[in-house]
Amino acid sequence: MMTLITSHPYYVVTRKIEHNIQMADESEHELRLFAESIVCTTKTFRMKNVFDVSFKSLNKDKGFLYLHTNQGVFSFYVKQEPAKFIQAYKALK
Repeated sequence: MMTLITSHPYYVVTRKIEHNIQMADESEHELRLFAESIVCTTKTFRMKNVFDVSFKSLNKDKGFLYLHTNQGVFSFYVKQEPAKFIQAYKALK
């Protein structure tokens, strides 16, 4: 069984148009860090395939957490700075 090291919330915004009005739904998900992988709602990234984790701030603590992988860069919209998550990742590498 995998032991969770740390996790960080991320948000997915889905936009749709109903009756000519644009609506935005926001759902909260969790990015989970394990010794062997990083897991989000739709994908599992093996640690050997993750080259780096970085954060780009938009304003205050909101921004994007980026996973740099052998399949490209994956972005996650976050509302709080993911310093603890990034530090835990770097400690594993």
